[in-house]
Amino acid sequence: MGAQRKSSTSRGLTITDWRLTRFQVRRDRVIGDSQVAFDAFHAVALELTDGSGRTGLGFAHTMWDPMPPLAVMEATFAAHVWPGLDGMVPAALVHRIERPRGGAQRDATYGFGEAMQIALWDLAAQQAGLPLSEYLGGSKRSAPVYASGLDFHLSDAEFTSFFARASSLGFSAFKIKLGHAEAAWDLNRLDLLRDVVGPDATVMVDANEGWSPKDASHRLELFRKAGHDIYWVEDPILRTDIEGLKALSAAHPWTLINSGEYLDVSGRARLLMARATDIINVHGRISEVMHIGWLAAELGIPVALGNTTLETGVHAACALPEVPWLEYSFQNYDFLVDEPFGIQEGRIHVPDRPGLGLTLSETARRDWAAPEVLSSEEMRRAPDCRMFQKLSA
Repeated sequence: MGAQRKSSTSRGLTITDWRLTRFQVRRDRVIGDSQVAFDAFHAVALELTDGSGRTGLGFAHTMWDPMPPLAVMEATFAAHVWPGLDGMVPAALVHRIERPRGGAQRDATYGFGEAMQIALWDLAAQQAGLPLSEYLGGSKRSAPVYASGLDFHLSDAEFTSFFARASSLGFSAFKIKLGHAEAAWDLNRLDLLRDVVGPDATVMVDANEGWSPKDASHRLELFRKAGHDIYWVEDPILRTDIEGLKALSAAHPWTLINSGEYLDVSGRARLLMARATDIINVHGRISEVMHIGWLAAELGIPVALGNTTLETGVHAACALPEVPWLEYSFQNYDFLVDEPFGIQEGRIHVPDRPGLGLTLSETARRDWAAPEVLSSEEMRRAPDCRMFQKLSA
């Protein structure tokens, strides 16, 4: 390690500095599903800088509670994370395979694990002079996206307005949240969606484990008899019910079972090897997404990219061979970066810039950063993030 840090040939590639920026922003709407609801965006941006001045960018977030004050996070990062990064070459870290054991088998505090994966891959791809999708081995430069409302807590009028606007922006595939205690509520939402996006749209539904196996089967039959052609049903039952997932897939061949969102790498691997899902759902941890993606490709099982901050998952989506869709949920992160990814006619595009192609906005750092925890009153006084920001490339 010491020789690596002192090598004249690698000095410009080694990590030399870091920076955290804390954000706490009121959302433009309550997002959530049949189990949870959130009205604020809590995140931290991690920037890793190398000896040549390149900066890799990553994000971590929490759903329920605000991040702690910036000074607390900085102290934790300096004591427990930075020693493993200082003077290291990013490519040597992203390609390393480790097997944590015992108490070491845990995530880094405050979501730093995900932020590090993204920032390190970003920096390694920049050093190679390639867009991250190409550094990951991909040849595609865009991926299809579906419009997702995270809409369970919207009124029917708000729901209708949301998806009508998404349709007007060129989306042709839509995912809605179901899982209500009353099957009639779920069916009404599907009817409303069909009214505003038309009968030929691609429709996915997500129950977030809100159903039992028998209830899921009953509702899928109800939806089909009402004329709803559903492309996939996501997390219909408990993530650990492998036999139940297999039974649902066999009983309803006209739709696909999408599962795995709530599982770690080993859990997703077990799900795949049991062939208990028709599509495996992954998110933002690039190393883990690629590991699962490779296994899924060997088995011929498609991979769905769920929500990733600022849609950074587009790079993995363009690198893996079995990705039919990436989720776009209008979470309005765009203010965080100078040039967000472009979306046109239902496709998201990888920029020509090396790495992720994203740079933290100095305006966001100046005007939106929140080093201290904001109270509920301070959050109410602050402006919210606006829906439907510009999507064009």
